[in-house]
Order: sequence, then C-alpha cells, then structure tokens
Amino acid sequence: MKKLGRGARAFLLAFLFSPFLFPLLSAPPVAAQEVVDRWVATINNRELITYTDLLWQLALQPDTPVDSPRSEDLQRVLNLLIDQRLISQEAGKLPAITPSDADVDKATNDLVKRFPSQAAFYERLARVGLTGEQLREIVRQRVEIENYLNFRFRSFTIISAQEIADYYRDVYVPSERRQSPGRIVHTLKQATPEIERTLTESKIESDTDAFLEDARTRAEIVILSQV
Repeated sequence: MKKLGRGARAFLLAFLFSPFLFPLLSAPPVAAQEVVDRWVATINNRELITYTDLLWQLALQPDTPVDSPRSEDLQRVLNLLIDQRLISQEAGKLPAITPSDADVDKATNDLVKRFPSQAAFYERLARVGLTGEQLREIVRQRVEIENYLNFRFRSFTIISAQEIADYYRDVYVPSERRQSPGRIVHTLKQATPEIERTLTESKIESDTDAFLEDARTRAEIVILSQV
C-alpha cells in the first residue's frame, strides 16, 4: 500500500464563511453525474470507504478527471483515504486537537486557489454531488489530521548542530557547486535555516511513514471492491 509522503501530507490541508467562498453555497446548479455508490473498503470494522468518497477526493484535485475517473487515480485516493482514516483513529486516542474556524477557512481558501477559477471549483463539486456542508467536513478532518501530525512529530523533532554541519558538508555544498559553478556558496551560518527546514521535513516524513507502516500492520483493512 502506498505510503503517505510529503506531497500527500500537504494534500491533507487541502473551508467556510470567508467572503471568498460565499458563492459556493449559491453557485449555479450543474448537472451531477449519476453515481451508483458501492462499498470499497473497511478499516478495523469501524471505517467505511465508498466509491462516492473516492469521487469527492478526486474532485478536490485539479486536473484530475471525475467523469470517467482513471483506475490509477481512484487507487491513489483510496490509499490516501486509508491513511487518513488510520491517522484519525490514532488521533482519537488523544484529546481532540480541534481546528479553529480560521484554520478551516484558510485551508478552504488555499484549496480553492489551486483551481483555475472559482467557477471551475464549483462545477467539479456539483458534478460529483459534493455540498458545501460536506466539503467543510472534509476540510475540517484534514486540518485535524494535520494538527495531530504536527503535535506528534513536528513538536518533538530536533535537529542537532552536528546534523546540520554534516548535511552542509556532504550535501549542501556539493549540490550548490554542481548547480551554480563559480558562485560563492553560502557559509554554514547563512545556510543553517534552510538546512534545518530541510532536515526537519525529512525527519517528519520518515517518522510519519514509520508510524503509518506500523498502523497498517496492526489494522484490519478489507478491500470490498476493486477500483
């Protein structure tokens, strides 16, 4: 099963009463495609994923067909949804990290901006029958998952001075010299903030992958219908 890499985590933060989104609740009607829903997978006998869930996730990804979805796209969002549900189940063992309305609004706006226009965004939602209320719930869950990942991994990720120095010597300097021959390379002090960010994200990605791998090993994931 596909791991949840950095791109997928970013996608988790993909929504409400921001002025930018008011038209969403009153957008012109668009004919929705007829979808015969079916169960696709269950997780730990608690979480059910349906074909409609997959279509809704595809609709929130620009440049991804929704009328005749490709098998590889459906499989990709199925893997993503399984990862999300596993994280949510783990997060449920801790006190809820409830997203604020402002956080949900910002995530909504960030998502809408990934599309060519507001009209294109509304059209995709209507085509798969995704309402404004359902959209808000999807985004709220994504922000809650991101909050949990930040609490569990980012808060406790520490990069040592030695790790930064090693990366500067072994990776940063050789890379800069290859990409820009003849240009003066930043000093270790100048490069430290960038290197620290890079190493932090890499360590969080590695820790998250290990966490999900363990969660998958312990989970009962049943595929009920091939996509």
